[in-house]
Amino acid sequence: MTSVHGFPDLLSPEFADDPYSAYRTMLDDAPLFWHEATQSHIVSRYEDVSRAFKDPVFTTENYGWQLEPVHGRTILQMSGREHAVRRALVAPAFRGKELEERFRPVIERNSAELVDRFRHKGEADLVQDFARRFPINVIVDMLGLDRADHERFQDWYSSIIAFLSNLAQDPDIAADGIRTREELAAYMIPIIRERRAAPGDDLLSQLCTAEVDGTVMSDEDIKAFVSLLLAAGGETTDKAIAAVFRNLMAHPEQMEAVRADRSLVTRAFAETLRYTPPVHMIMRQPAEDVELSTGTVPAGSTLTCLIGAANRDPRRFADPDRFDIFRDDLPTETAFSAAAHHLSFALGRHFCVGALLAKSEVEVGVNDLLDAMPDVRVADGHEPKEEGLFTRGPLTLPVVFTPVG
Repeated sequence: MTSVHGFPDLLSPEFADDPYSAYRTMLDDAPLFWHEATQSHIVSRYEDVSRAFKDPVFTTENYGWQLEPVHGRTILQMSGREHAVRRALVAPAFRGKELEERFRPVIERNSAELVDRFRHKGEADLVQDFARRFPINVIVDMLGLDRADHERFQDWYSSIIAFLSNLAQDPDIAADGIRTREELAAYMIPIIRERRAAPGDDLLSQLCTAEVDGTVMSDEDIKAFVSLLLAAGGETTDKAIAAVFRNLMAHPEQMEAVRADRSLVTRAFAETLRYTPPVHMIMRQPAEDVELSTGTVPAGSTLTCLIGAANRDPRRFADPDRFDIFRDDLPTETAFSAAAHHLSFALGRHFCVGALLAKSEVEVGVNDLLDAMPDVRVADGHEPKEEGLFTRGPLTLPVVFTPVG
């Protein structure tokens, strides 16, 4: 099924197979168009997508139908003072000093435990054996929840992500997402109440006791944030770690450079976020008619912002379809802040609160994996392939290596 614009329809198998060639056509010939099936305006150019993230006229009202059914009402839907206060309540745990001192050891322990399971085997699936499990395990431990529940959280995480990616509106996926919301609430609310009564030294206790301008988070606020943290914190880091290795193994000279100089791990992550971002689409809803670079988006409509296209806009990045950790138009020092040049963490007031957590996880995980797999390469007969529409990355990444020691 081809759209009238000369590229595959967004919901077609052809588009899912290779969105990047479609993005090239969009950027040149259809930078803003109406998509009937998703009932949204699709925008792809960097200038327009970055404005949609930064300009307050573009609201997050769309999350009312997109996220709230599975998460409850989260910080992403809020604006103005309500958003500012809620963000101030949760942000401290995800900033530099707090993150490094309290949670870096949690990250290091979980990475080491997962790598130890396969380091002597000489083979692994970097997605199933490491990337998929690592960020969820870290979040469960940061929250001070029972480590025996890692698997339950994996299942809930999978269900939430399926719900958020359900652009085709499959009723079974929708129902499973609603069921997960109920199960997670039944699990979390009693624990939240226990932590309020007897706080510990964990992130959940911190959320229970945090206060800004006389405002504290309700039980429902905290449960919704935990649900959001599972989805946003799991999916992005999961796909990013797999994508870093996929990109580096496809560019052996850059892999060797990173192996020799580990300060380049952060560059490899930043360039991966630009080149193959974990999240390809984020939606916004304008509060009034807005004039973008090539047309008008009407008030109250849904605007689908194509991060995967904007990050490869030749108007913004030189030779955008080339993976290059040494590129000079993507400064690493700002790549994990609201001044980032790539758009993979969004920008503006809803810039990803977990960007530095993701950075720490990727730095620790990639370094541990490089140490354990000195000559890592894709297993014979496998072609590492990205999958997904809303979020995208390798579903499997079988590798072989010579065990160390």
